[in-house]
Amino acid sequence: MSEIIINGGRVLSGEIDVQGAKNSVLPVLAATIVCPQTCTVHNCPDLSDVETSVKILTGLGCRCKREGNTVTVDSGGLSDYKIPESLMREMRSSVVFLGAVIGRVGKAVISSPGGCELGPRPIDLHLSALCKMGVTITEEHGFLYCEAENGLRGAEINLSFPSVGATENIILAAVTAKGLTVIHNAAKEPEISDLADFLNSAGARIYGCGSDTVYINGVERLHGTEHSIIPDRIAAATYMACAAVTGGKVKLNSIMPSHMMSQLSVFRESGCNIEISGKSLVITAPKVLSRVPTVRSTVYPGFPTDAGPLMIAMLCKAVGTSVFVENIFENRFRYVDELKRLGAKIKTEGKIAVIEGCERLSGAGCKATDLRGGAALVCAGLAASGNTRIGEIHHIERGYDDIVGTLAELGADIKYTAEKE
Repeated sequence: MSEIIINGGRVLSGEIDVQGAKNSVLPVLAATIVCPQTCTVHNCPDLSDVETSVKILTGLGCRCKREGNTVTVDSGGLSDYKIPESLMREMRSSVVFLGAVIGRVGKAVISSPGGCELGPRPIDLHLSALCKMGVTITEEHGFLYCEAENGLRGAEINLSFPSVGATENIILAAVTAKGLTVIHNAAKEPEISDLADFLNSAGARIYGCGSDTVYINGVERLHGTEHSIIPDRIAAATYMACAAVTGGKVKLNSIMPSHMMSQLSVFRESGCNIEISGKSLVITAPKVLSRVPTVRSTVYPGFPTDAGPLMIAMLCKAVGTSVFVENIFENRFRYVDELKRLGAKIKTEGKIAVIEGCERLSGAGCKATDLRGGAALVCAGLAASGNTRIGEIHHIERGYDDIVGTLAELGADIKYTAEKE
């Protein structure tokens, strides 16, 4: 299996463009199903999850073509409503295809989705919402059989938790449903608004994204459209953390600073200087990072759970003790034992991680346990003395478009093993 090898200790400097958002491109690609014409999606990062999405679309009868960072999908020939179990297991976000397929043909068959093992992420919110919209759901032999025999109808839906995936699935099903759908306690993440922008450009009538309440007036039919994916705020935070932990200075282009305010405040609290100009920022790290007393993950616009592992990796090199409280996923700290192999001093109990900063990390063999935990190992490896070898990098490839090449551009001594090359 391929590995990432890092010879740590180099200060990062330079300028990069940030990739399109993983958590935006996946639901947008699913949304091309409800547009029975040709859709062109720009700024698509080269990720294994995107590849899986394209395979799902192709398996359902869509024609897909990729040229550089642009993916074109013609869903006019959609011929199936069963999402292959093997592909569902590869990607947790594949559940978003449920709302899209039902919205297009009125029925769908799926198995339980896969992805990173971060603890229970039940789709009961998705299913209960679809039931209110007229979908009958039965479960047999590990598969969910969903059908709206009398068509989808608008409904008033109150989410007990502002789930991103549930909000997306409801929107995808509601855009062509009869009548008005109202989502109360909807997720407010920028990726939700990006999905709505895509669908509205195809003729949908969605209002209120970015607020607690979203309104969807169903239309009879959508049409093809062209759309560009927003920048990836988690990838941006990743490269900022890598710059900070190495004492570097890096300019990030093609970002949306307004999407990252909770993250930027943590970097500033650690002693980093951040200068923002339009859709670019420059982060300049101090010689020694300061501790951040407490960081708490929560729903947007709060601090994102996906950026937590990067902050913890960065704070391993800070002076003093920092505390991170994880409020979203109960098994998020699985990667901490791998960070400890590099000399990190971290104690975890339940949802709390206590990080005692240390002067020195040392390279070691380790493995990615999940997507963001893998990126945290890369971050720590850049600051460690000697060689760090990271295995199970397929996790990292789910969410980063050539993280090795990007960091090498900034001066890191980093490469793939021969198997990758």
